[in-house]
Amino acid sequence: MFSKSKINEPGPKAPESGAPEASAPAAKPSTPSNEFKASAPKPKPSPSILSSDLHITGNVKTTGDINVEGTVEGDIRAHLLTIGESATIKGEVVADDVVINGRIVGCVRGLKVRLTSTARVEGDIIHKTIAIESGAHFEGSVQRQDDPLTGGKAKSAQGKATEKASDKPA
Repeated sequence: MFSKSKINEPGPKAPESGAPEASAPAAKPSTPSNEFKASAPKPKPSPSILSSDLHITGNVKTTGDINVEGTVEGDIRAHLLTIGESATIKGEVVADDVVINGRIVGCVRGLKVRLTSTARVEGDIIHKTIAIESGAHFEGSVQRQDDPLTGGKAKSAQGKATEKASDKPA
């Protein structure tokens, strides 16, 4: 019933008046097909949920979102990490956004870190922005960095370079 020749008929009729224009309409149909492929974004996957009866020993890593209600003994890396009120994490937490309602024993690294009133954190927090609600329990140090997601390796290398430069006579 339908064919490419019928779809392309209006295009070739216009180029009949001038031969140089014939190559331009041929390029136009390929552009919309590329736009069509690019305009169909993949739906965002739902967050992974670690329920309250789950105990994980080992590291957890994802580019998506995680809601933790159980216990994790290991490091967690995610895009958005939500620690539930009943959750306990023993290890390093690294995420773009971290919302802490439960307990963390270890270092927290995040662009945005939020400790709610039920949060219990024992460890250092390295952040770009932080919010601590009244009633939150926190023992450790807080440090602001422009890029808190990278490990201390980059910073320690910078520190060593600065120390070497300061050791040189002026």
